[in-house]
Amino acid sequence: MNARRSWARAALALVVAAAAILVLVFHVPNPGISPALAQRKPDVEHGKYVAVLGDCAACHTAAGGQPCAGGVPFSTPVGTVYSTNITPDRHSGIGNYSFEDFVRVMRLGVTPDGTRLYPAMPYTAYAKVSDEDLQDLFAYLQFGLAPVEQARRPSAIPWPLSMRWPLALWNLAFHDNSRFVADGSKDEQWNRGAYLVQGLTHCGTCHTPRGIAFEEADVTGKSDLYLSGTDFDGTSPINLRGNIGDGLGRWSASDIAELLKSGRNPHSAVTGPMADVVRDSTQYMSEQDVAAIATYLKSLSPAPEDRRPAFAANDATIRTIMAGDERSTGGRFYMDSCAACHRLSGSGERFAFPTLAGNSGVLNSDPSSLIAVILNGARLPPTAAAPTGLAMPPFGWRYGDADIAKLATFVRANWGNSAPPVTAAQVANVRKQRSD
Repeated sequence: MNARRSWARAALALVVAAAAILVLVFHVPNPGISPALAQRKPDVEHGKYVAVLGDCAACHTAAGGQPCAGGVPFSTPVGTVYSTNITPDRHSGIGNYSFEDFVRVMRLGVTPDGTRLYPAMPYTAYAKVSDEDLQDLFAYLQFGLAPVEQARRPSAIPWPLSMRWPLALWNLAFHDNSRFVADGSKDEQWNRGAYLVQGLTHCGTCHTPRGIAFEEADVTGKSDLYLSGTDFDGTSPINLRGNIGDGLGRWSASDIAELLKSGRNPHSAVTGPMADVVRDSTQYMSEQDVAAIATYLKSLSPAPEDRRPAFAANDATIRTIMAGDERSTGGRFYMDSCAACHRLSGSGERFAFPTLAGNSGVLNSDPSSLIAVILNGARLPPTAAAPTGLAMPPFGWRYGDADIAKLATFVRANWGNSAPPVTAAQVANVRKQRSD
């Protein structure tokens, strides 16, 4: 009799748990809009600027496609997903969305039909955005864009990983659906920078480490993991905290602002996805907003220094080369293929060829971005501040994996750089990712 009661209790517990999961999965969450917003008139022109801050076009405009019509591929650990059409087309876009529908997508990753979005859509950051900015953004997407009929491209994620309902549990475990709250101990400029970085510009999406469930280690900016660098889609976005070697410790606020406006500064230049961000978004930001972002980033303490690459400038490398004593294979490759632009001193040429000495991308613990640039070349984004989009040629056709590893190792270990060596296996992995 007791055994029968125990089984009944267990069965009841399972039913209750299953019912709770069903409620969670199919419940349409409240988007959390202030009732006072109903009295406010949306500003379409400001909404256009909000779209620039959020870099909406970069993720929703495919190469050769119509603006914001979707179809951009994004690699995830479980397969490729494609961005959606966010033009006001009523059949394939968001023309039938209400403002509440839009906010629910932006803050919770849930579409009007209940579909859960993968966190490749950075709703984890957009949850921090104010009602007013979202209202203006929605007005711009509805009335400032031309409608484009282009059907959503289905994801290339195999079943059962393609089931979306577990994302409700992911949100429950990892999503912080709270708005940005200003820090009263900081000034207006710092708070504006924090609001932009944590929300609209969603810097943490690429620059914050992720856990085993693809969750960002921190979305609030409260820990030293936030913006401390990671690996992302075959690249290695740099540490944006105050570390001297692989971070922004040697950069001034004006250096950060210069990079965001022009794509280059005395310490580095942008490549890969960040080049697109500068080209499509940050160069068009107001001087005040760029300064605010720089102020906030410069306030971040260094990430834990344990095993992080270091930099201490010295001239030992140039003296060795000039004396004819550089005999390493990587050194010979550098002098043959790199020195004409980046100089024997690794100092490059301001606004033309990036310095390699103390370059945060070169010193990244994960060398993927450096390897990708050597393999595939790179092009600086043309901007109003620096209109010439200078390019570096690819060397993947010229050098094998072992040779590129030796070249990258030389760059990471000279002129005061002190980063771990690169292996042929790491090069092969980046080469494969880039060819898939």
